[in-house]
Amino acid sequence: MDTELARTFLTVVAAGNFISAAERLHVTQSTVSARVHSLEEHLGCRLFVRNKAGTTLTPAGQQFQKHASTLVRTVEQARHDVGIPRGFRAALTIGGRFGLWEQFLLRWLPLMQQRAPDIAVRAEIGFEADLMQGLVEGRIDIGVMYTPQSRPGLRVETLLEERLVLVSTDPRGAPEPGPGYVYIDWGPEFYAKHSVGYPDYIGPGLTANIGWLGLHHILENGGSGYFPARLVHPYLEDGRLTALGNAPVFALPAYIVYPIEADPDLLNPAIDSIRQVALSVSA
Repeated sequence: MDTELARTFLTVVAAGNFISAAERLHVTQSTVSARVHSLEEHLGCRLFVRNKAGTTLTPAGQQFQKHASTLVRTVEQARHDVGIPRGFRAALTIGGRFGLWEQFLLRWLPLMQQRAPDIAVRAEIGFEADLMQGLVEGRIDIGVMYTPQSRPGLRVETLLEERLVLVSTDPRGAPEPGPGYVYIDWGPEFYAKHSVGYPDYIGPGLTANIGWLGLHHILENGGSGYFPARLVHPYLEDGRLTALGNAPVFALPAYIVYPIEADPDLLNPAIDSIRQVALSVSA
């Protein structure tokens, strides 16, 4: 079977509909539909039910997903194995949000190298859609993110809970978004909570989808924004930023996602050490 068909099928599963899948694959929606139709003809069954809410898998589609994942993962694993550096027994790819790499996963890397020195690690940065796509396809072994999607064959586990606090370069700043406020896109959960917390807010003049970008803009030019407490702690300590105490604090859970059926000798050392770092960060 053409792995391109299997990859397209998995992209539709990860994206939830044909339109989003086409955007991710950089092809037209008709191309995605044609590939899925070709796959259904090849298998002799219907794989998706399409409705206004998107697409859902038929029972046959649910069964085929296991085989499609295995097919794509086998090809990726072959590339993986060929690319294993000499002197290592295996390679592991971990993907995470930029903000979760800062002062969290970066602490995990040396711990992982100490615990499993015979495993080569590939570190990637991505947003939830790309990370979930990589996990579904088998290109990524472990994903760490804020808003994962439930997908068959993947385990989603709560890792830690971020405390997003409003900080400002002005110690006398009002406990609400004002001039110089930078809205950081921490995902749909934060957007919903932010909208409830500030129902009269008309919108930001500057939005950033990476916390590091917004934080350094504020430090260089002044202003305010919501950031994880662990990230801004050093700047609060040296007085460059002030936490605006009367502002609402938003909770944002972070999750670890990994395949249910995976090589435990490869994943367990990584997952256990990530949990260990998460406990130290949350303490």
